[in-house]
Amino acid sequence: MGMLKFQTVERDSFFTRLDFRPKLLMMTIITIVAFVWESPLLEFALAAVILVTALLVGVKFSYVRLVISVMVPFYILLLLTHGFFNIDQVKALTDKSALTPIFTFPENWWLIGGGMMSWEGFLYGLNVIFKTLTLTLIIPLGIFTTDVDTMIIGMVRAHIPYKIAFIFSATLRFFPLLFQEINTIIEAQRLRGLAMEKMGPIKRGRVYAKVAVPLILGAMVKSQHLEVVLQSKAFSGNPERTYLHESVLKLPDYLLMAFLLLFFIVAIVLYFTFRVGAFGGPI
Repeated sequence: MGMLKFQTVERDSFFTRLDFRPKLLMMTIITIVAFVWESPLLEFALAAVILVTALLVGVKFSYVRLVISVMVPFYILLLLTHGFFNIDQVKALTDKSALTPIFTFPENWWLIGGGMMSWEGFLYGLNVIFKTLTLTLIIPLGIFTTDVDTMIIGMVRAHIPYKIAFIFSATLRFFPLLFQEINTIIEAQRLRGLAMEKMGPIKRGRVYAKVAVPLILGAMVKSQHLEVVLQSKAFSGNPERTYLHESVLKLPDYLLMAFLLLFFIVAIVLYFTFRVGAFGGPI
């Protein structure tokens, strides 16, 4: 079984040829705007743009489907929580004294009797869902389309301390080793007669829980080896060093950064001046 990789984009595109610095700026600006906006409509539009862009540049649909399927229970919990219990905050945001009910449980029902699902709370839950989806997809859009070596140089050229860039890159290189270790442990269990396909979700979860012990021990051993290697090479974290690859900003990089900065300024000005993007605002 091949080693899993973080750089899942296999085809060349406009986005893969960009420097990492505009991608880093993109992740920062999109994250800030996603946190600031509270409008379900604009949050949905932003999440849709990020989703379509990720698929167009080559992020695998199987990864996106896995992320969404894993997050579905969390999304349902968000809708229920905000729809039933987020009353005071929604009233303050919409300046309403009473919320619009979608449905109300009968008063004689035990424990949940009289509970009301409000339309405003439901919309705010959708806002949080689209917000988390945007934040979940913007990271692979920048990370999966960039080689790790190019990523390090871009972070250093962006004046990020080299030690932080090295730790970040070492983490990205370390995770595929962990995935390979998990596959090795599971295959060893299969050779001993463990039939994962015939197990229910509870038993399968117990098997994966048992895998955690040797996985953690193996990760600790690998981290100790990495520490010994860095000490033997007198690693100091000094950014003044030579690099095999080079990071050069080109015209498309400048155009993307200019567009992102313009988008950020317009979004912030419209939000604080005309409440565009605010919950209960014009959009």
